[in-house]
Amino acid sequence: SSRVGDEKVQGLYVAKLVRSFCRSSCDSEDEDIFEHIASILVNISKVEAGRRILMEPKRGLLKQIIGQFDSTNQLRKKGVAGTIRNCCFEADTQIQNLLSIAEYLWPALLLPVAGKKIYSEEDRSKMPPELANALSHEREAVDDSEIRERALEAIYMIVMQDDGRKAFWSVNGPRILQVGYEDEEDLKVMGAYELIGSLLVGKGEIEQDQEQGEDKPQ
Repeated sequence: SSRVGDEKVQGLYVAKLVRSFCRSSCDSEDEDIFEHIASILVNISKVEAGRRILMEPKRGLLKQIIGQFDSTNQLRKKGVAGTIRNCCFEADTQIQNLLSIAEYLWPALLLPVAGKKIYSEEDRSKMPPELANALSHEREAVDDSEIRERALEAIYMIVMQDDGRKAFWSVNGPRILQVGYEDEEDLKVMGAYELIGSLLVGKGEIEQDQEQGEDKPQ
C-alpha cells in the first residue's frame, strides 16, 4: 500500500536527520550547524507515525538521539528531553522497546532530576553503574526547568506501566527522585515530582507516611 511506501520514505528522511544530528561534535569550535534538528525531532515525535519511526528497534534512532543528551548545547539537550518525553506517550504499547535501551534512557531521565548532592554508597549500591558513577561526585545542575519537567513527565508515563515501574525500582529511581526533590525550587517541576510520588504511593509501593516508614523493617 502507498502508506507503507510513504512510511519507508519518511523513515529514511528521519534516519538521515538523526544521523546528521548525531554526527556533529558539539565540542568543535565551529558553530553547531545541526543543533536546529533538535526541535525538528521534537515535532516529528509529536505525531504517532513519527514516534513509530523513532522507536522502531531495528533502526535504533531513539537510542542515538538519547546519546546527544550529554551535549553541552542547551538546544540539543532540550530537544532530546522533549523527544524522549513524546516517545513515552507510547509507553503502554512500547514499554519493552523503551526498557531495551534502559542503560541510556535512565541516565538521560534521572540525572537531570537527581539534584546536586553526592549520593551515599548505600544508595549507589542499588543502582546500575551508569547512574551510580555519575552520582558519586558533584554535578552541574540542569538549570533549564523545562528539561527537568520533560524528564519527569517521561518517567511518569514509564512508571504507569507495571514493567516500567519494576524497572524504575530496580535502578533505585524512587530514591533519586526523593533526593532530587529536596533541591527543587520550581513549583511546576515540584508538581511533576509529586505526581510520580503519588502514583507510587497509590500502587502501595511507598510508605504513605515516610517518618513512620523509616524505622519499620522493610
